[in-house]
Amino acid sequence: MRVLKAEESRDAARRPRHRVRPAEKRDLPRLLAMMRELARFERYIRSFAVTEQDLEERAFGLDAQCRVTVAEDAATGDPVGYAVTVLTPFTYDLKPTVTLKELYVREEARSRGAGRALFRAVAAEALEAGAGRLKWDVLAGNRRAETFYRALGARRVRKWIPYAMDERALEALSFRQPEPAEEEPSSG
Repeated sequence: MRVLKAEESRDAARRPRHRVRPAEKRDLPRLLAMMRELARFERYIRSFAVTEQDLEERAFGLDAQCRVTVAEDAATGDPVGYAVTVLTPFTYDLKPTVTLKELYVREEARSRGAGRALFRAVAAEALEAGAGRLKWDVLAGNRRAETFYRALGARRVRKWIPYAMDERALEALSFRQPEPAEEEPSSG
């Protein structure tokens, strides 16, 4: 067994544990596996419908709808996490908004710098796009994520309350459904 000298040990400690890079098509099977892990954690696995083909079209197609960044173990090259972002071209200040849709790090790689490395890459992406802000949601009750984001300098936004409509609500509201008849005012 080889014994590391003190300076070799310090050099090893300084080397990054993770590399971050844009995802490539070759990452699709592992990305999809991690997306399923996230779906299990966030308890929507039964509704998870993404296939490799879907992900390929949406992340790498001619009209790509998102950007995917991968964190990989620097020693093995194995993906240990990913981030998915989407860009809204402009809003009130004519600057883009980058929305972090998913940030996931495998359990065995947590608290080892992969999440921070991914988040730094997303921040750089936002700045390169000229974004005025980066937004994301945190699963209610995920205190570990909240602590992580606060440690990076993020703050909870209390000005806005998120709302959503599922497919059924969209159908009910859309032009596909006849407008309900308005009641006649009662005369009396």
